[in-house]
Amino acid sequence: MNATAPPRYWPLVLAATATLLVTMGIRQSLGLYVQPIAADTGIGIVAISFALAVGQLVWGAVQPAFGAWADQRGSGRVLVFGALLLCVGMALAPLLASGWGLVLTLGLLSAAGAGAGSFSVLIGATAGATPAHKRSFAAGVINAGGSAGQFVFAPVTQAIIGAFGWMAAMWAMAVAALSTLPLAWPLRRKPAGTRASGPAAIVAPLEGDIGLRAQLRVAARDRSYWCLHIGFFTCGFHIAFLVTHLPTEIAMCGLSDNVSAMSLALIGLCNIGGSLAIGWLGQRYRMKSLLALMYASRALLVGVYLVSPPTPLTFYLFAAGLGATWLATVPPTAGIIGKLFGPRYLATLFGFTLLSHQVGGFFGAWLGGLAIAHLGDYTWMWYADIVLALLAAAFNLPIREEKPQLQLHAATS
Repeated sequence: MNATAPPRYWPLVLAATATLLVTMGIRQSLGLYVQPIAADTGIGIVAISFALAVGQLVWGAVQPAFGAWADQRGSGRVLVFGALLLCVGMALAPLLASGWGLVLTLGLLSAAGAGAGSFSVLIGATAGATPAHKRSFAAGVINAGGSAGQFVFAPVTQAIIGAFGWMAAMWAMAVAALSTLPLAWPLRRKPAGTRASGPAAIVAPLEGDIGLRAQLRVAARDRSYWCLHIGFFTCGFHIAFLVTHLPTEIAMCGLSDNVSAMSLALIGLCNIGGSLAIGWLGQRYRMKSLLALMYASRALLVGVYLVSPPTPLTFYLFAAGLGATWLATVPPTAGIIGKLFGPRYLATLFGFTLLSHQVGGFFGAWLGGLAIAHLGDYTWMWYADIVLALLAAAFNLPIREEKPQLQLHAATS
């Protein structure tokens, strides 16, 4: 390669970043719809929370399935299918405005579509073309796209809801989902081992490739892999609880919807820097130590929030602090899995880890709804969040990971 030519993997990384910007931007703004839907339709907050909780679970459940599909047949068709599914789910939600209608549209269709265009497939699509010592940073860039999406989509969504209502906002998001279709083209990588092209392509393991089933058996016996799952479960609980219920918490403090939108946007904005920083640090320090530090910082932030006055400034500072680590756990988690098992089946293996994340997300979103309905506030949810964050920090410390070796790479890398 010419010394002045850009690395080949960057067009893939940028396409993946833009895709995640849209899918995560739509998904992470759903909490803004809870109050408007409840006020307009009479559907209770528990029922809406349950639909969004199902969406958390489905988003995670489809990750290993779509990851395996991408590992075996390529990422392009998975991303196209996901974009269409996300569009259909968002478009139908206003037309099926009932508890079970929201479960179908937001809990199943749109969540599955967003899952097809999310971390496991996108990071897996770029990992094989990215040098090993650059994967952590590349994953951080992709991850920053999801944070940028939250920064962009949260205020836009709130503005549309305020001007035209929640139905119009959902239809606008359905149209936005279609913008990811052309981005699937550069990410249409063929999986390693494809011996032919077209419908008759035969996928066979390369030399030294033990195959997907054998790789899953190896991972299932690895203690470090399960420690990552436990930590990511608590991360999912934390994020889903906040993205679903932070707007309601802010409303209960007598503050405006604009404070909610600005808080969610600040989380996304600050996580852009956090994701890039963690991706860079992951090339120099053990990623398990970075994960433990991020989880412990969340416990501290929640504790500080609980003793602070409920003012807009408090929520803005709380959001900015959370944003520093919000989705920044993704690059080091994917990076450790890549270190442990290599990039060949990263989409599948990381997909199962994301499933653990979203099982936690289901409980975070659902139990938050039950707490507000039966206890009148979120106090016990905040306490649970602190305990789980500390447990996540503790479970990441024994993970098996060698200290990274800084590489002086030539211009041809």
